[in-house]
Amino acid sequence: MDEKPGAKDAARGANEAAAEKQREIQREQDRKDEAKAKAKEGGQGKQEQQPKSPQTGRPQPEELPAQHMEKPGLEAEMKLKPRFEAPDYKGSGKLEGMAALVTGGDSGIGRAVAVLYAREGADVAIVYLSSHEDAEETRRWVEKEGRRCLLIPGDVKDSAFCKQAVEKTVAEFKRLDILVNNAAFQEHADSLEDITDERLEETMKTNIFGYFYMARAALPHLKPGSSIINSGSVVGLRGSGQLLDYSATKGAIHAFTMSLASSVLEKGIRVNCVAPGPVWTPLNPADQTAEKVAQFGKSSDMKRPAQPEELSPAYVFLASPACASYITGIVLPVTGSVGAT
Repeated sequence: MDEKPGAKDAARGANEAAAEKQREIQREQDRKDEAKAKAKEGGQGKQEQQPKSPQTGRPQPEELPAQHMEKPGLEAEMKLKPRFEAPDYKGSGKLEGMAALVTGGDSGIGRAVAVLYAREGADVAIVYLSSHEDAEETRRWVEKEGRRCLLIPGDVKDSAFCKQAVEKTVAEFKRLDILVNNAAFQEHADSLEDITDERLEETMKTNIFGYFYMARAALPHLKPGSSIINSGSVVGLRGSGQLLDYSATKGAIHAFTMSLASSVLEKGIRVNCVAPGPVWTPLNPADQTAEKVAQFGKSSDMKRPAQPEELSPAYVFLASPACASYITGIVLPVTGSVGAT
């Protein structure tokens, strides 16, 4: 699929413009946060020492750096790099010969999923907005696992791009077996009045429209045994007073998952969702203030955020017909807390 001269540069310019739009939304919220912090100066008492996190597997970091990043957030620039390598996970061919497309696959959960899919034998296409350095790192790790990796920069808010991304994947790998809808936009707000029309549109179109667009484009290529896996969230299960628009999209994703699962079951296609709790990815330092980032995940029962490598095996499980052929339409909570929420 040859692109016209200058089309690649135009597309990259559009992707950078989309990223800049997200940064402007972030800057507006940062100004409000700074004003609020100044108003509270001098009123903070000594903080109590946090209890230690229980370690239930490979020891994971408990303390996070107080770092605030510019959107969309580069994993390469994080002071504490998220763990995605899953060195204790041994592949066994669960996805041998398959092809997967992962949106938001340049970093965070998406990168961790791409690496394990490759370890299980799948070729992987990565859709991402503008974090080219992160995307190249993901490609290196997928290729290190002995599989092919296709990088597709673009904006999932654009239905035409989503269709093109699927077509490029099928053209490269001659098939598509797994779609992981994972790209997301998140920006906190203290009240509903702080959520402008522009911010609401950015969140809804990225988190909901993008999932619809990608699934719609992928369905004609999916065969019996294929699957779609959506990234939901614990805040889609219980809500969040500071993430009103984001929580609403995640709740919608959960409903979309169950509805689409019913719609395509007779075709032999399964649709499921993973609902993570707090996870250490660029999404969070590119949202909250540095002070809040340092406390991220402390309210979970594990008293820390998950690392991406603690989420990715769930995506393998749901994608593999050998593991989950009788499972469809579920929302699987991986939250670090007791109970579903």
